[in-house]
Amino acid sequence: MKKIIPQDAVLLPDSAELKFQGMIFDVYQWPQQLFDGTGHTFEMLKRPDTVSAICLVDDKILILDDEQPNRGSRKTFPGGRIDPEDTSAEAAAQREVHEETGYSFKEWRLLKVAQPVMKMEWFVYVWLAWDVVNKEEPHVDPGEKIQVHELTLTDLKALIADKSAYMVNDSGELLEDVSNLDGLLALPEFQGREVDR
Repeated sequence: MKKIIPQDAVLLPDSAELKFQGMIFDVYQWPQQLFDGTGHTFEMLKRPDTVSAICLVDDKILILDDEQPNRGSRKTFPGGRIDPEDTSAEAAAQREVHEETGYSFKEWRLLKVAQPVMKMEWFVYVWLAWDVVNKEEPHVDPGEKIQVHELTLTDLKALIADKSAYMVNDSGELLEDVSNLDGLLALPEFQGREVDR
C-alpha cells in the first residue's frame, strides 16, 4: 500500500528478517555494520498503522468515551488500526469513523502523520473530516463500549489543556493556535514522503 510518512521516518531495512510474529507486534532483526567497522545485530518492531479523525458535525467535534476490557475508559477521537483489507489510510479512517460513530463524511484532509516510537515502524494518521453525508447507528466491536459526544472547540481545548483525553492529546498541538472552526478547516494538508509498504 502506498502511504505518506514523515520525512525523517525510520523504516525497517530491506535486509531485516522477521524473528517473531505476534497478534499485533512483529520483531525484526538485521546485521548492521558499526562506525568502527565491527558488526552488531539491530532490532526493530513493526505493527499496523493507526488512524484517528477530528470529525466536525455542524459546529461541534465528535469525541468518544471508549472503554476496552484491558484499559478502562478513555476520551478519544474516533479511530483504530488500519486493517489488511483497507486500501489506504483514508479508507481506514472512513471505516473506523463509520463503525464507531455511524457518521459518513464527504470531505477528508490528512493533517498529521507521526511515528511515535523510532524503534517501531508504526505511523499514526490524523485526519480532519467534515460535511456529513450520512448518519446511521454505530457498529462497534465486541471488545469496545463507545459513547459518542459532541463538544464545542472550546470544550475540546479544555480537555486537551487538562490532559484528560488520550488520543485527543496526541493531536493537541494541531489545535493550539486554532481559535474557531474556520481556523480548524484552514489547517494545511500534511506534506511528507510517499513510500510503498
